[in-house]
Amino acid sequence: MTMLSALASLPQEWQLWIDQNLARACTPRSMAEVMIRDGRFDRHLAQAAIEEARRARFPDLPGLQAMPDIDISANTIRTPDRTVQILLALKAPRIVLLGNVLSDEECDALIAYGSQRMLRSPVVSDAEGRNEIHAYRTSRGAMLQRAECELVERIEARLAALVNWPAERGEGLQVLRYEPGNEYRPHYDWFNPDLPGPRKHMERGGQRVATIILYLSEVERGGATSFPNIGLQVQPKKGCAVFFANTDPYGLPDQQTLHAGDPVIAGSKVIATKWLRERTYT
Repeated sequence: MTMLSALASLPQEWQLWIDQNLARACTPRSMAEVMIRDGRFDRHLAQAAIEEARRARFPDLPGLQAMPDIDISANTIRTPDRTVQILLALKAPRIVLLGNVLSDEECDALIAYGSQRMLRSPVVSDAEGRNEIHAYRTSRGAMLQRAECELVERIEARLAALVNWPAERGEGLQVLRYEPGNEYRPHYDWFNPDLPGPRKHMERGGQRVATIILYLSEVERGGATSFPNIGLQVQPKKGCAVFFANTDPYGLPDQQTLHAGDPVIAGSKVIATKWLRERTYT
């Protein structure tokens, strides 16, 4: 039995609509948004149909935007200074669990470095974009500048090689400590462009397209990074990391990336978060 292509599976009026809007140089991202909203099409079907039409009929038009990602074709990745293990990978949402990202010595050094200036962790307000203290985020943290010391620069270069994304397209590392009872309730890392506060943050490098969480300590009980919409829990393990894409290649926020830092029950959890932007972050 011959399977229909994504484009051929759409009603004729929508196939014509795609052709007309590509001819008008509409962006694939804006077209996908309309198809999802007005046509009630599945996001992946809409994107595949648009890309199929673009490749066949308008090959000179820009298509999918570049995204940070991890090559999972082998069980390990060789960076310039370390061999990293692929432990788990999901295609949709894009989540990759990595082992041996940092050495024990690097974890301990980063904890000691960040501990010198930890304060209560803020969140970005929807209204004005200011950093505010909120009850659903109870950790303490320190924001580091990119490449502010040799240790930070070395780690950032390794992460850039892992995800094939320039270091300058990332925010500085944020070192966070969670004591018993501390948590970060379910949230998204992507900015909602419809809200004035997040929109203001997007002026400095665009959307947060992906996140890397580095686990710097062992945790006795609790403290998992959970993805409630897909039933996944990542248990913290020193030296490991989890990568996930916050948007799809069309720049649309991925609702499946809702995640949380579960409450620590015993011990303490220390992590470092790296947010990756679509453009150079200044």
